[in-house]
Order: sequence, then structure tokens, then C-alpha cells
Amino acid sequence: MKSYLSFSYLLVLLPLSLLAYQLVPQKIRRYVLLLMNYVFIFYFSRRGSVFIVLSTLSIYGAGLWIDSLTRKRKAAAQGLAREEKKALKARFQKKQRWILALVVVFNIGILLVLKYSGFVMENVHTLLGQPDARVPHFMQPIGLSFYTLSAVSYVTDVYRGQIEADRDLVRLSLFLSFFPTIMEGPICRYSDTAASINEAKRIRYEDLTYGAQRILWGLAKKLIIADRLNSLIKSAFLHYAKYDGTVAAVAAVLYTLQLYMEFSGTIDAVIGTGEIFGVRVPENFRQPFFAESISDFWARWHITLGTWFRDYIYYPISTSGPMKKLTMKSRKKLGNYYGPMLAGLVALFAVWLANGLWHGSAWSFIFFGMYHFVLLMVGRLCEPLIVRLLKALHIDRESKGYHVFRVVKTVILVMIGELFFRAHGLRAGLAMFGRICTSFHGQTLFDGTLLKMGMDGADYVIIALFLILVLWVSIQHEKGISIRDRIAAQPTALRWTVYYALLLAVVLFGAYGPGYVGIDPIYAGF
Repeated sequence: MKSYLSFSYLLVLLPLSLLAYQLVPQKIRRYVLLLMNYVFIFYFSRRGSVFIVLSTLSIYGAGLWIDSLTRKRKAAAQGLAREEKKALKARFQKKQRWILALVVVFNIGILLVLKYSGFVMENVHTLLGQPDARVPHFMQPIGLSFYTLSAVSYVTDVYRGQIEADRDLVRLSLFLSFFPTIMEGPICRYSDTAASINEAKRIRYEDLTYGAQRILWGLAKKLIIADRLNSLIKSAFLHYAKYDGTVAAVAAVLYTLQLYMEFSGTIDAVIGTGEIFGVRVPENFRQPFFAESISDFWARWHITLGTWFRDYIYYPISTSGPMKKLTMKSRKKLGNYYGPMLAGLVALFAVWLANGLWHGSAWSFIFFGMYHFVLLMVGRLCEPLIVRLLKALHIDRESKGYHVFRVVKTVILVMIGELFFRAHGLRAGLAMFGRICTSFHGQTLFDGTLLKMGMDGADYVIIALFLILVLWVSIQHEKGISIRDRIAAQPTALRWTVYYALLLAVVLFGAYGPGYVGIDPIYAGF
């Protein structure tokens, strides 16, 4: 079992887990769920399972320590004058900051050592002229990047006073290890899921059917589109030197679609599984290909990662003391628009460096992060110029034509970024992009080349038809219309006809069996 959308998960592990969960008495159900979580993690990580235990214990202890200092401060502040209270608070907050820093460094340190030490040492040896030197590579525990960010968010929120420290170790452990979210997210906050997971509600028929719908939709997106595209994408990126820029451009387009279908399809399965357990897992996508700008795209794509970077990197840096001083100085020299922007750009750089590295320890991922940083920076810097230019050309920013232009422009920029994201290294990405710019021959689309890369005409037709369905559903969601609610309101016969039709489509048109190699969960590797 490699994915939440694998048959071994959907037909064996998940049903057995639900059965065990449902049959045990309410008073021990949460303990059974915790055991299921750790069995799931141990199955994939073996010795790596110890790291999520260490993470849980560290944030549990740190949260209680920070909370105890807050209570001591409030007790000591009784009867003090305002200035004395202020001084007392400053002393206690200094201690709490040290505790927070200690536990964050501990958790992020584990992540850095296990995930990035090999990359750093390889580059150090290269700089020293020792490219063949042996570099140790550590295990990659399942979900390391995801649960580390959840752990940091918990203890930071306790420090900020946004949540109370949890004294129930079982509840905190359930939050951090909930098996539907451990492999590919979303990155949950304590306030999102901890209470509902701990309630361990009995599974209701309504939740079971509603969750199964979402899982089936995700399965269709992966098997009918993402896996069917895999042969062509692998060939195009691995043997890019054999093809012209047209194939590279097609590969970039198809990989962007594949990534979205696989990742959003997996998140559908995660959210659907959570719904079965009565847990509302946060949404991670909101029609990203309708975005009008790169910033809008990242507010719609991998939403929980973006909001994590915003709340725990961007805001702390941009509102820090040094950045406030920088803003005051730069405002005097650069004015009220560009002056405050400077601190924001420093924070934005840190966010996108972290974003690139979060996806993997390679220069191509760092380039991917810097690519989006530059696009966002240029967008901010050029905004006044764009406003004046549109006014001079009498172009209405609210017009449909300009809206379509912005959407198309954004999608193209995103696909260029995904080309570098998927390429086998930065050099390969640059070479493929260079071919697009210098050897784009349109006839390649019609000379049969694309029919000799693992996909035939039937594959393209099936993918195109299902993409139309996904696009239609996305348009309805963009309008605020819930297709699931609409289907649920239909008579039983019609409702189940829709379900069986989708299931039949997966069975008939899903890419599995001899001749197909399904893709492993892409984001599980990050």
C-alpha cells in the first residue's frame, strides 16, 4: 500500500480500521484510534516512528511549561501597578520565548538533519573538490514534514495564547498522528481537528456515504487522469534530449495536470476518510487554475502550507523589531508604497526559500521557490505601473476579457514553474525550458510523436472527457455551488445512479493492471 488511493488501502486497511473502530466501546475508541495511527506509521517507517513520538512528547512538555509560566505570571500580577505588571510580563515572556525556541529548534532540527544534511554535505564536498566523497543518508520517516509543521504550529499557538496547552497526552497524540493526514497532509492546526478526533464519534451512515463519495471522486481523478498520464510524462522528462520544445511544453502542461489530479485526489481521499470518522479536515485546494495572479494561485493551492508559512514565517519576520525599523527608514526614502514593501519582501524571500526547501533537498526545488518569489516580487513592484498603463490604454480591470487574460497568464507561469519542479535536476529543467524557447515545432503535435510515448488516442480521449467533467465541477464550485449537496438532495435512485456511474467509470477507464504503472503519492515524498 503506497497511497490513500491504492486498492490495498481502500479495500483492506481502511475497512478493517473502520470495523475495529466501530465495534469497540466508546470509552476505549480513542485509544484504538491512537493504536491504529501508530500501526499505520510503524508499517511505513519502522524505526522512524520514534521521531513522531519525540515530537509529540516535546510539544506536550513545552506547552505545559509555557502554560504554567502564564498562570504563575497572572498569579504574581495580582495587586501590582500597571508598570509593574508590564515588567513582570516581559520577564515571563522572555522565559517562554526560550522554551518556544528550544522546542522549535528540536523539532525543526530533526527535520533538517534527516532531510537536508545529505544535500548540504554533498554540496560542501563539491566545493572542496571532493565530489566522490561518501555522504550518509538518513531515513525519511513518513509524514515528517507534515507533522513537524503541525507540531510547531501547536506550541507557537500556545505561546501566543491562541490556544490552551493540552493536558491530555492522548488527545495531543491523536491530533499529531491522525493516520488519514500523516502521509500527504493537509497541515492541520490543533484548533482544526484535535477536539473532533478525540471525540471518537460512532460512525454514522450519513458520514460513511458522504465520505465515500469524496474518496471515490479522488480515486477517479488519480486513476483516470494522473496515472494514465504517467507513461508520457516519465518518458518526456527522462528522455527530454530526444524531443523538441513542443514535447517539453506538452510535458509541462500534462505534469501540472497530473500533479493537481494526484495531490487534490489524495486530499479528497483524506477529507473523505476524515468525514467518515466525523472529523472535518481543512480543505487544501480551491479551484487554483481560476487564479488571476501568482499570489491568488498560492492562496488556492496547498492552502494549509501557504497559511502556515504566512502565520509562522511571513508575519513574524515582517512584524519583527528590525523589520519595523527598516520600514520606518525606507518609508522616508521610498515613500508610502515602496517603503513598507521592503520588509515584506524580506519576509517573502524567507517564505519562498522555505517553500522550495520544504518540497525537497535539491537545487531545482530552491530554484522553484525563487522563481515564485521573483514573480511575486515583480508583481508587487510593478503594480503602480500596471495601474497607470491600464488607465492609459482604457482597459477595465474588472472586464471579463482582462480577467481571462490574467487567468491564462497565471496558468502559463505556473506551468513553467512546474516544469522545473518535475525536471530531473536544475540543468535538465533549464535545458527543457531552453528547447521550448528555441525549438518549438508545432508539427510535433500532429506527426504521431505523442502517440509513441506510452499513450494512444483512446487515452487522450478519456483524459479529455474527464477533464471536462472536472472543469465543470470546478466552475460550479467557483460559483459557490456544492455538487455534493446538489446530489445529496436528489431522490435515492438518481443519487445512487450517479455514484455507480462514477464507480463504473473508475473500473472501466482507470489506469491500472498490466501496461500501467501508477504514480506513487507525489507529496508524500516531501
